[in-house]
Amino acid sequence: MILILLGPPGAGKGTQAKLLSSALAVPHVSTGDMFRDHKARGTELGLQIQAIMDRGGLVTDEITNGLVDDRLGRPDVAAGCILDGYPRTVGQAEHLDRLLARLGRPIGRVLSYEVSEEALVERIGGRRSCPTCGAVYHVVQNPPRRIGICDRDGASLVLREDDRPENVRRRMAEYVIKTAPLKAFYGARGQVLELDGLDAPDRILAETRRRLGA
Repeated sequence: MILILLGPPGAGKGTQAKLLSSALAVPHVSTGDMFRDHKARGTELGLQIQAIMDRGGLVTDEITNGLVDDRLGRPDVAAGCILDGYPRTVGQAEHLDRLLARLGRPIGRVLSYEVSEEALVERIGGRRSCPTCGAVYHVVQNPPRRIGICDRDGASLVLREDDRPENVRRRMAEYVIKTAPLKAFYGARGQVLELDGLDAPDRILAETRRRLGA
């Protein structure tokens, strides 16, 4: 089973990908992880990615597609995988179609985690991170024992630039333009399952498995 996860930044795709990977016993395939893997191994693609990032640029579709071609050709994904962060555009989705046709493997379902912009601003804008150990809190849902102080090491918590409301709205706008059309692309095939991205992670997982029949 190949599952594709869609949803705006902060919708919980990464959390659900890990839970589904464990529940279904198939790998979690993340573009971010692939970038880091190739950079760490010093591959040709990894060197290209590092050079682009050093310039402050965005990794091209050509390179990203090449990473996916390599990853989906490995034996550990023969039984399926959870695709997190790919495809991001209709162009990438069309490339994935061609790749899977060559491999003789279908897409199972596309899981779309539905969260409103205002809910995302509240969820992400409430995050506070520890600059020392990396722990992440939320001012309402998961507050530290002492306001503004990390439970682990006593460092002062910070609001990351990406988590500021204005930047959350900017990322949401980018998502609507670039990635949201994927929902229509896969929806026309009847492959999309919509899920409430604001529910508790374990309940989202249970509902996902129920609707997948897994």
